[in-house]
Amino acid sequence: MDFVCNFPFISIILSLFSGPLCSVLSGKWAKRINTVVIIMIGILSVFVLAYVGRTGEAFVYRMGHFPAPWGNEIRVGILEAFMACFFCVVMLLCMAAGGREREVQIHENKQNLYYVMVNLLLCSLLALIYTNDLFTAYVFVEINTISACGLIMIRQNGRTIEAATRYMIMSLLGSGLLLLGICFLYDLTGHLLMSNLKEQVHILVETGQYHIPLMVSVGLMSVGLAMKSALYPFHAWLPDAYGYSTLSSAAILSSLVSKGYIFLLIKIFYRVVGFEILTENKVANVLFVFGIVGMIMGSLNAIQEEHITRMIAYSSVAQIGYIYMGIGLATQEGMVASIYHVVSHAATKSLLFVAASGLAAASGGGTRYRDLVGSGYRNKLAGIAFTVGSLSMVGMPMFSGFISKLFFAQAAIGHTHKMLPTFIALAISTVLNAAYFMKMVICIYSPRYGRDEYAIQNLNLVPSKDIEEKRDIVSDKDVVLKEDSISKKVDMQQKNDMDKKVDTAKNVALLCFIILNFVLGLNSEPMIRLIQKGLSMFG
Repeated sequence: MDFVCNFPFISIILSLFSGPLCSVLSGKWAKRINTVVIIMIGILSVFVLAYVGRTGEAFVYRMGHFPAPWGNEIRVGILEAFMACFFCVVMLLCMAAGGREREVQIHENKQNLYYVMVNLLLCSLLALIYTNDLFTAYVFVEINTISACGLIMIRQNGRTIEAATRYMIMSLLGSGLLLLGICFLYDLTGHLLMSNLKEQVHILVETGQYHIPLMVSVGLMSVGLAMKSALYPFHAWLPDAYGYSTLSSAAILSSLVSKGYIFLLIKIFYRVVGFEILTENKVANVLFVFGIVGMIMGSLNAIQEEHITRMIAYSSVAQIGYIYMGIGLATQEGMVASIYHVVSHAATKSLLFVAASGLAAASGGGTRYRDLVGSGYRNKLAGIAFTVGSLSMVGMPMFSGFISKLFFAQAAIGHTHKMLPTFIALAISTVLNAAYFMKMVICIYSPRYGRDEYAIQNLNLVPSKDIEEKRDIVSDKDVVLKEDSISKKVDMQQKNDMDKKVDTAKNVALLCFIILNFVLGLNSEPMIRLIQKGLSMFG
């Protein structure tokens, strides 16, 4: 076996042991260690991807000298190596973008603990991607849950503690169902390695033995991972968890954590159960229905939101519905579309959260629609980035979201019973996406008057009540002259404040996310071929 085959295991161990190391360092050194670890793992993942692409075959790395059922395995193909590399890139950009907010929002004595959680989170995501053992996957699901909960509540205010509590309760329910499903499956087959499980499951199906317990086991694992990935209606924890966390936490949670659970579910369907069995027993139909409902209801909830971060969070519920709808199509094309949407959504959602943070920072920290009026002028790069992300979510050509919706539509063509519902759901969801994303884009680029009135009231240059009283007793001309004079002062003060607060790391991250979105939208063919090739060696 070539030495590069050790890299996946080294990546998991490196991120695992960097956590305890960060716990005894200061916040600055922990940040440096975390950055170096993410970059190193990303480089190792690139080498693994190149190796698997050159050989054209997946490889199995056995930990220790003992084979199954006592030993443990890592299985690596093109898809696993690519997802590990992509996750590292997104996490690095998210961490870079949220650096200034972390320094302000997290107590100095707890900043090193934040990086402990990030390292453990990265370790668990890599393990979920690479592992070929079902119980090992469950162990790292729990590590992922605890780490994510720590990222939410480390800000230490009432909102984040409540959000972390909700997240923990829902995640533990999902973990419990997943563990029950694994226990039932182990009781039926006597195996935990995915390859061995698939052989025994097919024997049980062919002989007709334990059909109902087997389907109960698959259902429990599916529902458990659906709860953890916030599929509607198991999404109650998501808006607060994303909306009130630090910037880097919200971006990582929305773009990576839920995707790790979805990737594990796909592995279970391919490597343990088999899509033929899922289709025959209508499991895929259930996922398809829940996915469509999530697409619509997530968007309806987003329309009703007034806070930009919570609106983006509810949008994630809708986008996760897209992924489950593609899985529910139970075809190779549907699975390709779902995996591509995992990548597209991870890149776009991070872009939206980072851009929203920049718009809020330029608006005195306000996150409501009325607070963000004209913010696209005050932070031009954040405004452009949010517009790009919004157009991608709506599904405009040239952006990554358009490719996802195009492949979902193509995957549904020719499907006897699911083609029409898919087209209708895509159409309705697209209209709803446009309703709330374009509303926000219009808001941040609203006329200059609205921007100045917001700034006048928020910076307390003139109390809002005084303005209203003056409008009642003086002529409109005098009011306009007065507000124009104040506007000039506001503009000067805002310009000085923004000059002092230029966040270079956030701007670089925004530019990288914008470029990534265009690359996915304009050059999707290599990505599609990579996913197709990865799925061919996935089973």
